Amino acid sequence: MFQKILIANRGEIALRIIRTCREMGIKTVAVYSTADKDSLHVRFADEAVCIGPAPSNLSYLSIPNIIAAAEITNADAIHPGYGFLSENAEFSKVCEENQIKFIGASSSMIDMMGDKVTAKETMKKAGVPTIPGSDGLLSSIEEGMEIAKKAGYPVILKATAGGGGKGMRVVHDESGFKKAWDDARQEAGAAFGNPELYLEKFVEEPRHIEIQIVGDSNGKACHLSERDCSIQRRHQKLIEETPSPFMTDELRLKMGEAAIKGAEAIGYEGAGTIEFLVDKHRNFFFMEMNTRIQVEHPITEEVTDYDLIKEQIKVAAGVSISGKNYFPKKHSLECRINAEDPGKGFRPSPGKITNLHLPGGHGVRVDSHIYAGYTIPPNYDSMIAKLIVSGQDREECIVRMKRALQEFVIEGIKTTIPFHIKMMDDKDFKAGNFTTKFLDTWDFSGL
Repeated sequence: MFQKILIANRGEIALRIIRTCREMGIKTVAVYSTADKDSLHVRFADEAVCIGPAPSNLSYLSIPNIIAAAEITNADAIHPGYGFLSENAEFSKVCEENQIKFIGASSSMIDMMGDKVTAKETMKKAGVPTIPGSDGLLSSIEEGMEIAKKAGYPVILKATAGGGGKGMRVVHDESGFKKAWDDARQEAGAAFGNPELYLEKFVEEPRHIEIQIVGDSNGKACHLSERDCSIQRRHQKLIEETPSPFMTDELRLKMGEAAIKGAEAIGYEGAGTIEFLVDKHRNFFFMEMNTRIQVEHPITEEVTDYDLIKEQIKVAAGVSISGKNYFPKKHSLECRINAEDPGKGFRPSPGKITNLHLPGGHGVRVDSHIYAGYTIPPNYDSMIAKLIVSGQDREECIVRMKRALQEFVIEGIKTTIPFHIKMMDDKDFKAGNFTTKFLDTWDFSGL
């Protein structure tokens, strides 16, 4: 087992990893930018190293600075958390070259799954259902139009190096293809330095449902069932839950088996998530694989009683998994609490927290790094807390979540708490009647 783990991240996920390491008797090293010198992860780690100024590219994305911090503190492993360098193949490779264990996927695995065209082809060969469309990158607009005609409109153009909804355009008919092609290529080139596109059949009334998997160094994988991430705005998740209200026992088994098939086909090691789009007829299609821990991992932990961070660390240290699959024993919901003003288009709201009260009680968990007097810097992602509730069923969870949200006090800044409270009263949400397009027409007035 590792003696000391450096956490190449910040905020709530860094604190989450520190907690598990402490329970496992492993020393921790926090890294921080000058903007994060007062963050709780710095305070609770055994050691802390400043790795640069506030801009991410000079601190949390600086591979030389992070490796230097690991070397001067004699850390024998690095946990990247999520975001930043967690799916950076070069970082994984540099860790390996410096005899530091990267608690995540290998560089070759990240490369394979990071390119969406390669990932789709790999999963297709493994027998995982994929969305009809181009077999690879489109060589020309003419080729794209020909494939669109065969697949049938609507189709969607996607950037191969995409993420966060950038470089994506839905095309409803042939007349709109050229503009969508030009716009997607321009946006992809500006955002990722790679304008190349591929094409897929556009899945109508989709649910975004992902399967949590864990694989070990022996090529064995297991799944921990699903999470429904369909409540999202501009492709950014806001609420997640497990089990999905749309899922059936038969579909859960099929999707779990497909996820394991995909993970074992590539010899995946570590915690990962295979994401699917599920249409209104409950047909499911591979979308992408995330080779890291997810923001929403706590809801899976709550319904399976399984510490995913601990399992990540154990697998990275060479411990074999049991091979047992895990299914939900109860229900769990997560609301992402962002420093944003939902009444003004979710405009970021950094600043000083003047007063704070965290909710509690049975079935309530808060993962956060904030405290009264803490100043939220404007330099990073706006998520400041995750409110997770668990209950015997979905109805109990919704009631409990509303109560916990009403008890959650954050003063001095705007947050997404009013949005979440309103959502808990939404009749369609309560009925489980929603898709990834749900918020496109939702009423944000009065927030």
